[in-house]
Amino acid sequence: MTPWLLLATAAVGGAVSTGLVTRALRRRAILDYPNERSSHAVPTPRGGGWGILLVLVPGWALLGVAPAVLAGLAGLAAVSWLDDRRGLPPAPRLLIQAAAVVLGLWTLGGSLVFQGWLPWALDRVVAALCWLWFINLFNFMDGIDGLAGSEAVSVAVGLALVAGAAGLAPDLIGPALVLAGAALGFLVWNWQPARVFMGDVGSVPLGFALGWLLVTAAAAGLWPAAVLLPLYFLTDATVTLLRRLAAGRRVWQAHREHFYQRAVQAGRSHAGVVMAVLLTNMVLIGLVLAAPGWLAVAGGTAAVAGVLWWL
Repeated sequence: MTPWLLLATAAVGGAVSTGLVTRALRRRAILDYPNERSSHAVPTPRGGGWGILLVLVPGWALLGVAPAVLAGLAGLAAVSWLDDRRGLPPAPRLLIQAAAVVLGLWTLGGSLVFQGWLPWALDRVVAALCWLWFINLFNFMDGIDGLAGSEAVSVAVGLALVAGAAGLAPDLIGPALVLAGAALGFLVWNWQPARVFMGDVGSVPLGFALGWLLVTAAAAGLWPAAVLLPLYFLTDATVTLLRRLAAGRRVWQAHREHFYQRAVQAGRSHAGVVMAVLLTNMVLIGLVLAAPGWLAVAGGTAAVAGVLWWL
């Protein structure tokens, strides 16, 4: 199967599975009811991330992705579904996330994520902390219709293009396109106005899966792609966290202070905000493909600063 046929097949599978999941969630009244922190106005099924996972996990298994990574995905899905349904304290969630990250890093063997800039032990510690943060920030950034799904598509397609152009990490292309396709199919149901929300069962495993693709790319030498492709999400979430820390707020509590949320509160539509982020992501992909490493980073930083200012 050609790469782009793989993408299309996964997209169709993602759309069909998300539709079936949405119907089941609505039938069982598993709904997200609006509250003071919500960006939606009507009760909406929550848990649509199952539609992504029903394509992603079997697809990755067929492509030969390491069982340790698949086990991490499955464990995070189970714990996140419990969190969606009943609520769990932060400690057990972080513990399972850390275990999944350790399993994921184990699949890298002796490859260094930071390309030898750090000794092996420190390389693994810093990579684990970065990956843990990415899992959680991806969850934090799933707050308006279409945003998290669009980011997943952008990052995964960008990684596939960069890996193909560079001739590095060819085993990354298939898994990246399956993930992109599954997320694209989900977007059929999640674009404004969303008929289903991803929920933690989608955003947490998806953040883990994207994190695995990114650390694998970095370990293969594709570090500009690993830094730049998720740069909008990284910057919005990290700057917001630091601002809340500086203000003495509890950073683990839900809020509506991300740049994209404030733009919606100011009157911009969900689709308009997502399209601005998508345009920025297209610029980031172009820079990674066409510009030398540090020049691409400089250009990408300017692009992300621009969209944050606009938001």
